[in-house]
Formats: sequence, C-alpha cells, structure tokens
Amino acid sequence: MTKQRLAFWTTLISAACLSGCATVTPVSGSFPNITPVAAQSGNFNGHQVRWGGKIIETRPETQQTCFTVLGEPLHNNGRPQSEEGEAHIGRFVACAPGFYDPMLYRPDREVTFIGMITGTEHHDVGQFSYTYPKLAANTVYLWPIEPPRAQVEQQVFVGTGFGFFPGWYGPGWGYWPRGRW
Repeated sequence: MTKQRLAFWTTLISAACLSGCATVTPVSGSFPNITPVAAQSGNFNGHQVRWGGKIIETRPETQQTCFTVLGEPLHNNGRPQSEEGEAHIGRFVACAPGFYDPMLYRPDREVTFIGMITGTEHHDVGQFSYTYPKLAANTVYLWPIEPPRAQVEQQVFVGTGFGFFPGWYGPGWGYWPRGRW
C-alpha cells in the first residue's frame, strides 16, 4: 500500500471515530466568553451568549417565562459543570417566549440558554440587592437528569497462599470491590 493510500485510510477512519464520539446538542457551538458577572456592568448589551446553570426559580408570565439561574461554567457541549465545590459564575435572569412548566423547570435542574444580553435588573437576595444581567433567550435546553454515579466501596484483604481469582498467586494485600460479583 502506498503512503498516500495509507494516509487516506488513516484520515478516513480517524474522522469516522471522532464524528461518532462527538455529542451535538441544540446548544453546541462557540460563543464569546462573557460571564454573567462581567455582564453586570451593562457593557455587553446586544451580545449573543450561551449561559447555563441550575434553576433557582421559574416564573411564567403572560407572554413569556422568566428563569432565575445560578450560572455555572459549561462543558464544550453546553452542559453546566455541576460538580460539588465548583465556583458559580454569577446569577442571571433569562426570559423566553411562551410557557415553560415550573414543575418540569423546577429548582436545581440544569438548563442552558442561548440568547441576547438585554440589560440588567435588581432583585434582593436575602437583604442584599443583586444586579442580574438579563438574557432574551431564543433557545432553552433542559438537561436530562443523570443517574447518580455509583460509589464503589473497597474492602482490604490481607492473606497468604493461592487464591481463586485471577491474579491471586501468593501472599500480599490489595483491594476488591465490596458487594455482588
């Protein structure tokens, strides 16, 4: 096989593998790196952004539904990075035309918006007056709930002799998962 053919087939197989592994969502794409905290200044009005996080409150109104959201950094596919101890990137209000049911769009659900920054508004958080950047959302994506990640308990063994499991050939120590085999 010539070098050209080898390069062609290698490129074709690599492209097929990469395209099969990529996750495309309605909120995929590249957007400017403007955070809600940066938008509190009002200097970014009119910019198209992608913001997401956890819903704090959903308020249906006459022609639109407004969401108060605790912003979080986003993965490349647009999903909020909701890890324990992650720093949030500021709160924001996103309003989208139509009705979004508060029972589905309930607090602590992950959501991502694409829209235009239209200004700011002030709301109280406790006794603190907080400046929320406002987003006119044209895309609202509610992420499916992920099942909790399994925590594997480990149990220590210490022994001598030969074992019944592959790799157990002599004295030593180690770990094995606790629970059903």
